[in-house]
Amino acid sequence: MTTVHHSTSPQVVDIAIVGGAMAGATLALGLARLSASLTRPLRIALIEAHVADNKHPGFDARSIAIAHGSIFELTRLGIWPKLKHLGTPIENIHVSDRGHFGMTELNAKPLGLDALGQVVELTKVGSILFDELTKSSVQVYCPAKVTALQAQQDGHVLSLDDGSQLHCQLLVAADGAHSVVRQYLGQTTEQVDFQQTAIVANVTTNQPHYHWAYERFTQTGPLALLPMQNMTAFSAQLKESSTQLKQSSAQLIAKGQSRYSLVWALPPTQADDLKNADKSEFLAALQHAFGNRVGQFVDVGQRVSYPLTLSYMPRPIYHRCVFVGNAAQTLHPIAGQGFNLGLRDVVGLLDVIEQAIAQTHGEVDLGSSNIVHQYLAARQQDRDNTLRNIEFLVRGFSNQYWPLVAGRNIGLRLLSWLPPLKRPVAQTAMGWR
Repeated sequence: MTTVHHSTSPQVVDIAIVGGAMAGATLALGLARLSASLTRPLRIALIEAHVADNKHPGFDARSIAIAHGSIFELTRLGIWPKLKHLGTPIENIHVSDRGHFGMTELNAKPLGLDALGQVVELTKVGSILFDELTKSSVQVYCPAKVTALQAQQDGHVLSLDDGSQLHCQLLVAADGAHSVVRQYLGQTTEQVDFQQTAIVANVTTNQPHYHWAYERFTQTGPLALLPMQNMTAFSAQLKESSTQLKQSSAQLIAKGQSRYSLVWALPPTQADDLKNADKSEFLAALQHAFGNRVGQFVDVGQRVSYPLTLSYMPRPIYHRCVFVGNAAQTLHPIAGQGFNLGLRDVVGLLDVIEQAIAQTHGEVDLGSSNIVHQYLAARQQDRDNTLRNIEFLVRGFSNQYWPLVAGRNIGLRLLSWLPPLKRPVAQTAMGWR
């Protein structure tokens, strides 16, 4: 990370990335890796409004599932080896429809894999990504906010709240669902309000999770549990022998140290009530909604909530500007595809830039209309398919109209009865394209 000094004239860079959470930081590191192999290195700037800690809106206390396909891409970018120790493998996924006969499982072993994905805690990821940025050639402005944005024929001029100015050929908006860049450029999004609110919290049970994840569809909306690493006391014993480790694990599990990340979709009023309910009332409601498949819920951490909508830009591009991640689209968490789709945005942009540089031997205008529209074309089908599938799942599994109930339960049962049908479903869940 290069130390930035105030200048009276705009600093010229090739690419300016606004937003340094998962998508923005990953893109910056990917570009730095590409730049290291070039005769004329890329000039890359990253502008981020918040320091990477547990109060950062992109690196807060939530956990996310990183699909197998995303692990592959992060490994290719040299990032996953830095994060691997934070991951909890998802070896199996159990899907069920509460109160009905439909259920199925997706399993890693029949696919020849160790895991379908990995669960990581965002706070820890943020710290590592920013540490990697400090070792890179990326010029990081943090904390810094964009206070003005001027589009010019050959690029954009960004004014920051510390008095700095940047001129870039290509502007990348990675600044989340409420993108400041999108607002400055007057771009709008399409909105689908699902009339649901998600409660997010970490919960513990009295049984080990054995690396299972769960997606349970209830009458109020989907309820997901992702396996997490146990507490610090368990992590401190990782160097013990296998026998000792199993004993320590059993002791901690007996104390309720089998952790899951919970995402529970509910009607807004009910979500508000449960968010503010006392611990015993919340755990009882959760137990009733989920059942006893993971044992007894014995504890819950801090509960946060947010409204569930589908928001997307039909064309996530503008003059010398592309939008990635949540700035381009925000998804319902029903299938855990938000970050995975955003990472495919990042990888798609990196591929377009790398190809353009190779074809022109480095003499390329990175903000040209050709590159911007190549990015749009590269991402169009994947985005459209994912958005369509997410809306189908939400409406199909939150609907109690009996033909839909019967159809989805038969579909789940067919997946169990006919294992070959699972492969394309599993591949989609793992982010394989």
